[in-house]
Amino acid sequence: MSFQNTLAYAQSQDQADPLRSFRDQYHIPQHNGKDTVYLCGNSLGLQPKSARAALENEMVKWAELGVEGHFTGDNPWFTYHAALAPATARLVGAKPEEVVVMNQLTVNLHLMLVSFYRPQGKRYKILTEAGAFPSDQYALESQVKFHGFQPDDAIIEVAPRAGEHTLRTEDIVNTIQQHGEELALVMMGGVNYYTGQVFDMAAITQAAHGVGALCGFDLAHAAGNVTMQLHDWDVDFAVWCTYKYLNSGPGGTSGVFIHERHAHNPEIPRFAGWWGHDQNVRFQMKKGFTPMPGADGWQLSNGQILPMAVHKASLELFDEAGIENLWAKSERLTGYLEFLIKELNQPKEALEVITPAEPSARGCQLSLLVHQNGRQLFETLMANGFILDWREPNVIRVAPTPMYNTFEDVHRFGQFLAAHFNK
Repeated sequence: MSFQNTLAYAQSQDQADPLRSFRDQYHIPQHNGKDTVYLCGNSLGLQPKSARAALENEMVKWAELGVEGHFTGDNPWFTYHAALAPATARLVGAKPEEVVVMNQLTVNLHLMLVSFYRPQGKRYKILTEAGAFPSDQYALESQVKFHGFQPDDAIIEVAPRAGEHTLRTEDIVNTIQQHGEELALVMMGGVNYYTGQVFDMAAITQAAHGVGALCGFDLAHAAGNVTMQLHDWDVDFAVWCTYKYLNSGPGGTSGVFIHERHAHNPEIPRFAGWWGHDQNVRFQMKKGFTPMPGADGWQLSNGQILPMAVHKASLELFDEAGIENLWAKSERLTGYLEFLIKELNQPKEALEVITPAEPSARGCQLSLLVHQNGRQLFETLMANGFILDWREPNVIRVAPTPMYNTFEDVHRFGQFLAAHFNK
């Protein structure tokens, strides 16, 4: 890609952007009466302007209909989750019956581990990436302990090579093959939260299946960020949150993918709840759990209608924009950010991008390793209207999100960094 380090160039790119109108569909936080440069969609996405009306619509239904809102009006609450499935499936490359929106991410991860971490004999180990998000680490630790194993023995972590920050796919595959007879499950992030590396989920899944293990992913930093084909990749299960790139509100609901070969198997062990029970006889209140077909059969309780209403409003914008179009813009926008950082000509001892340079191996996040006074730089940026994300010990995560960020946003950030490092 050919870029230019000028405001005029950035503005020309914004004018030519076919997705430029979507920025107007979001509330941009203000700083001194002006739009902030919000580069933190990897932590909390911005509020869609349509979210308030969507939420108010359900509040009105609650006020006017009470309990009857479950069965009457547009999108009855009884089947509200089903209205989210088609758009959710399009986001992650799945069939509608393979996805369900419910609960929150770590709750869903535990539910998936109940079903898909089934240690037997010497096949009891889980492989994951070193430095996985803490919730994933804690979930895996507690699950192996629940089965009577010690985490130091039962959890295998794949770490980057000496002097490198990211994982090589060949090292992941080789480790899977090395421990093949012991592996019950490969469970990794789709995108590493710290480095922003997108893992080759297709290759990892194939390697796991090749040794007789199952394979699942935490897509918290992938859903709404990168294109995926979970069904075609033969992934066994995946979970994700919706409050980051999917802009569905703090503490928002979560998504689950379960491949159809599992989703339509009623014999798979699970923790059951009445909303996962056959809806045709659910209100007969009888003993004996009969799961709904598809991923719906993993539901526990009735849907979180208010968070789901916000999520539905957000999904409508993603459907309109198209995840492939967002990915194409993301590649250009993140590439422009990388170009501007390289223009600083800083030695690696001062500033280092630890996110992969290959566009296919990253989403819209670049992680900047600031070796000296990184926290001070972060606080200076925040004080000047740049909203970003700090991760210990010395990384600033910068995420130019294609749904609402602009080339001018990225250029302003680059100019500020240049002024900082050249003073």
